[in-house]
This record gives sequence, C-alpha cells and structure tokens, in this order.
Amino acid sequence: MAHRDIVMLRHPALRVALLCIGWLSVVLGVIGIFVPVLPTTPFLLLAAACFVRSSRHFYQWLVDHPHLGPWIRDYLEGNGIPLKGKVYALALMWASITLSCYLVPMPWARAFMLTSAVLVTIYILRQKTLHNS
Repeated sequence: MAHRDIVMLRHPALRVALLCIGWLSVVLGVIGIFVPVLPTTPFLLLAAACFVRSSRHFYQWLVDHPHLGPWIRDYLEGNGIPLKGKVYALALMWASITLSCYLVPMPWARAFMLTSAVLVTIYILRQKTLHNS
C-alpha cells in the first residue's frame, strides 16, 4: 500500500497524539545519529508511520529531508535497514526486555515480553540489510 493510499485520521486527539509521537521520534532519531546507543532508523520509521496518518506535510518533509529522508526511503523502497540500525535496535530491545523480565515477577508478563521480542527480532533479521551506510 502506497503512503498516498493511507487514510488520514480525522479524530483531532489521535492526530495530535500521533504528531507528538512523530516529533519525539524525529528528535530521538536525530540524537541517534550522534549518540551510538540510540538507533536512528527505527525512530525515523516510527516518525514516518505517525506522520503518514496525521500530517501529509510533515511526512513529505521527513521523507524529502536531505539528511533524514534517505534512512526512511531506503527502507520504504525495499533497499533494507542499515546494519548499524539493526544491531542497535536488537541490542537495545533485548537489553530492555532482559531488564524488564528481571523487574517484572509475573510469568505471563515475562512470556508476553519474550514472545514479542522474539517476533520483532525475526522481523528485523528478515529485512534486507543495507551495507553502504
């Protein structure tokens, strides 16, 4: 489904929430360019996903941005996710899941977190790896 085929949300509160999450993700993604422990690609993809349903203007700005746009376009065009992005995303996810499982005593919650982490890991690993970034 092309981004132009996605229906914009009409509920004002949902649009505002998506805009806030989108801009927070842009900020975290930009910080991730300079701070090695923060992944850039996942945050920019989240921002694009939020903007595509809340603001065509901000979505187009992000995708066409000379520095941030290539991170998103590479993924959307099927070129893959940079290896660095995959490594950071998986490492941070597993570190947070491990800590959460240690802190949360409920077995059902641990099982849910671990299952989610395994599924996300499989998804990320199955994505094409972009080696020239």
